[in-house]
Amino acid sequence: MSKSAKKRSAAPYAAGAAAKAPQQGTVDPKGEKAEPGSKQSRVIAMLQSPAGATIAAMMQATGWQQHSVRGFLAGVVRKRLRLKLGSKKVDGTRVYRVASGDSGKPGARRSKRQSS
Repeated sequence: MSKSAKKRSAAPYAAGAAAKAPQQGTVDPKGEKAEPGSKQSRVIAMLQSPAGATIAAMMQATGWQQHSVRGFLAGVVRKRLRLKLGSKKVDGTRVYRVASGDSGKPGARRSKRQSS
């Protein structure tokens, strides 16, 4: 293979990597919040409302599929944001809600390691 052919074949991958850079406005592991109009912030606002939200309502608000909504609840809401997510069955449908007032983050915990 010639040098020019190698350059051409490598170029699309380099351009594709730049296109998949992290988007601004998503929840950042550093604790930054999502943009106000983003899908993530809409779902979190729905979950923080007193009425809560069903998976169907979150699917309609975001355009996500059911498994994506469930993954967002487990991966972002519970794990990354450490919000306390609760659910109740109301008239045969499950309603999810984030406990208000408490971010779910543990308070000042002591390390299990012994300091020397």
